[in-house]
Amino acid sequence: MANEPLANEQEFSEEQLHYVYENRRYVGTKETVGFVLWDAAQSLNINVFDERFITSILKVDLGLQTVAKFINSIWDIVNDVFTAAIVEKTRTRWGKFKPYLMLLAVPGCILTLLYWFQPILFGGLSSKSMVKFVFYLVLAIIREGVGTFQAIARTGLLSTITPHPVDRTRLITIANFASGTFGEKLPEQIMTVLLDLIDNKKIKKGTIEGQFLAAFVGMGTLTTLLSSGMSLWFFMNSRERIMQSIKSPSVMSSLKSIANNKPILLLTLSDFLSGFGIGGSKTIYYQDVLHFGSMTLIAGIPAAPLSPVSFSYVPWFRRHFSSRLLYIVSHYINNFLLLGVFGLGCIGFNPKTFKGGLFRSKLAMFFIMATWEVLWTLFYGLRSVIGTELYNESMDYCEWKNGYRTEAMTSVAKGLAQKVAGSASTVVTTALKKWVGYDQDAYTSGREQPDYVKFYLFAMFTIVPAVTGALGIFPMLFYDLHGKKKERMYAELLQRRKDAAAVVSSGDKEAVEALAEEQMKVGK
Repeated sequence: MANEPLANEQEFSEEQLHYVYENRRYVGTKETVGFVLWDAAQSLNINVFDERFITSILKVDLGLQTVAKFINSIWDIVNDVFTAAIVEKTRTRWGKFKPYLMLLAVPGCILTLLYWFQPILFGGLSSKSMVKFVFYLVLAIIREGVGTFQAIARTGLLSTITPHPVDRTRLITIANFASGTFGEKLPEQIMTVLLDLIDNKKIKKGTIEGQFLAAFVGMGTLTTLLSSGMSLWFFMNSRERIMQSIKSPSVMSSLKSIANNKPILLLTLSDFLSGFGIGGSKTIYYQDVLHFGSMTLIAGIPAAPLSPVSFSYVPWFRRHFSSRLLYIVSHYINNFLLLGVFGLGCIGFNPKTFKGGLFRSKLAMFFIMATWEVLWTLFYGLRSVIGTELYNESMDYCEWKNGYRTEAMTSVAKGLAQKVAGSASTVVTTALKKWVGYDQDAYTSGREQPDYVKFYLFAMFTIVPAVTGALGIFPMLFYDLHGKKKERMYAELLQRRKDAAAVVSSGDKEAVEALAEEQMKVGK
């Protein structure tokens, strides 16, 4: 492993060593607004109801769903590798990532529309129809392939839109603050209320199944068109400001940059261990047990004012506490809170008959979940910023140590570990649902789930993920990119980028070629 290019403190002035804390801005107002819209577009959907859509509306058999998820999980892992290699080699005048976001915006929109139109295309076919299943599977595979290009490019663009860490944190904070304050979850909230009205037979027009179908297809189409339009507008007005190395690194060099990047290895291992957490859906629990999906909205009312406030103290926390501590606290506090939710919900529960328990009571669960929402929201701003910023810091570390950036390959390597664990978790969760006898038709036909299934749904969104997902804490105990080490890294990167820009601007071909060779030798 190459030595870290730590500069001697005497080589930099005190001002340069505090580069990381300077308030420099590179991204203008128009692009900032576009970034906010783009960030909001990522959540402008009803994807939280995907499980409900596939199981109860499209009605794909749970056994076939397990097969599809297994196949798509393997494809997801395989296509990530060659997609990353393609993106890593990309060099255009528009940048490394922007071309993929522009070119795939419209095809991605069309594929998502097809996803929501499936119940119309295959209406009347049984849950075990092979025609419906094959279309569902093929569409999932194609969307996964396109989505991989988009995800890699999206992550890369975020890490290269500005060369300054404070400017980058500012963008992430503003975007998350605006999204949380101005209703990025509005489609999801509207859908929640609408489904509750249908479930409780408050809408009289047409059949219940027809009402559910119209709600999903209508809201799915609307959110797809809106989010795609907002994203495309940002792509057209965005810029990549961190210069890539003149020569693209080889596949072996890219892999080496991951192997010697301690921050990304620790983040990857943390994601991998957390990904084994097996968990159910809070939404499914609210709908199938309480028949009150709007609990998400009602229980969140006391916490709503805290969401924007939680972003106000992020910069202060970043200055006074290590990234390691902030990451652990913000990402894993929920595991401990869910243990409390489970314990309170089980008061009065009889494990022999599966009868009783506060988790069946709307009123009791309102107070329990409202308390959980308040405590969880106190860390919302920090959690929204710190994970993304740690990844971006790790990419700056890659450039500092190796002389080149490998956003595509690194994001895929990080994602692969999480996907392997997450895929195993998803397959197990779906299989368990079938094993316990979950009734796929109960929700749309007005039937109740058995008592033991109701307890299972409650446990699967509380204690099970809290226990199985906590292992990710341990790798982050060794994360050390903070303090003087982080300051020296950014001071040296600033000088190196200035020198490189001056050489490229000079037009001296020999100097540019020498710079290209030097960039490839930094980490050797």
